[in-house]
Formats: sequence, C-alpha cells, structure tokens
Amino acid sequence: MDKKAELDRLRHEIITKNVCPELAAQATNLVMGDGNVNADMVFIGEAPGKKEDESGLPFVGAAGKFLNTMLTQAGLERADVYITNIVKYRPPKNRDPSAKEKEAFLPFLLQQLSIIQPKVVITLGRHSMEYFLPDVKIGEVHGQPQRIKVGGVEFIIVPLYHPAAALYNGSLRQILIDDFLYIPKIIDKKT
Repeated sequence: MDKKAELDRLRHEIITKNVCPELAAQATNLVMGDGNVNADMVFIGEAPGKKEDESGLPFVGAAGKFLNTMLTQAGLERADVYITNIVKYRPPKNRDPSAKEKEAFLPFLLQQLSIIQPKVVITLGRHSMEYFLPDVKIGEVHGQPQRIKVGGVEFIIVPLYHPAAALYNGSLRQILIDDFLYIPKIIDKKT
C-alpha cells in the first residue's frame, strides 16, 4: 500500500472509530494533513482553526500564510513538507485542545509519522511540543534539535514557537524566523 493510501486508511479509521465525538459533531471537516507524503520534514501544530475547519487543510489562515513565508525564506515550498496537527478537529471557539483530546489523537499522529517517516519533526507551539518533550519549556528549547524515542520509533524533534504566537507577539517573530532558517541545516546534518 502506498503512503497516500495508508494515510487515507488512517483518516477513515479516525472517522469510523468516532475519535473525540464531541469535537467531530461540531466540526465541518476532519483536518488530517497536507503536503508531500515523502517529505523529510513534518510540521505539527495543535489543532485546526476556523479557516482550516472550513477548507479541510491545515495552516491556511494567517498563521499558515506566515508559515508559508518562512518556508520560502528557508528555501522550501509548502509542497516539499507535510503539515498536520495534533488534534484533527477544530475545538469550539478555537480554544486550546484539551489533554484528553490530544491523548485521543496521539496514536493516529504517531501512525502518520510512521507512514511518512520524516527525517525531522518540527513542532509548532507548546501543545505539539509537549507530546514529545513533556517536561520542558518552549522558551528554553526552541530551535534546538532533540533526539527522542516514542512508541519504539526514534525521531529528531525541533520545537518552534507557533506562527500564530509570532503574529500576536512581535518579539517572537524574529526568533521564530531565525529558528526556521536553521532547519535546512538540521536536515543536511541528518542526511
């Protein structure tokens, strides 16, 4: 089975198993992910927002536009990477995903990573970082590659601030851009 077919099967499984039924009931779309299924990099956000829920694609609102700009600055295109979220349905009123919701989607996220097999996983914001680095503060580790093992699979994780945080807090903007521009060097060291 090819990777796209495996990801489609995983999408169907989430719907069939009715993961987080209270979120699913109020969502327009399941937002599984988007991009190159053979990507060296997977970006993981926290949960879809309003625009993402409407389109069924991750990172298409203001934070997504900023993410696209940073990809371009790093010499990449959105089509070069794969983008997903921890939680695959939009929480009501764009609230943060709950610990229970994140836990419910963890097995599916790990399966996505297992299917895609990226060289580097970039977490966007503390919610996705906490999945892999539970007892650290993003301000202390942002931009620093971490080798970890989850579910028997080894990953290089690079925690970054969420693009939305940089939109609301101008002082984080340059920090995020600088961290982002370092990512291709991390990939080069890994290969």
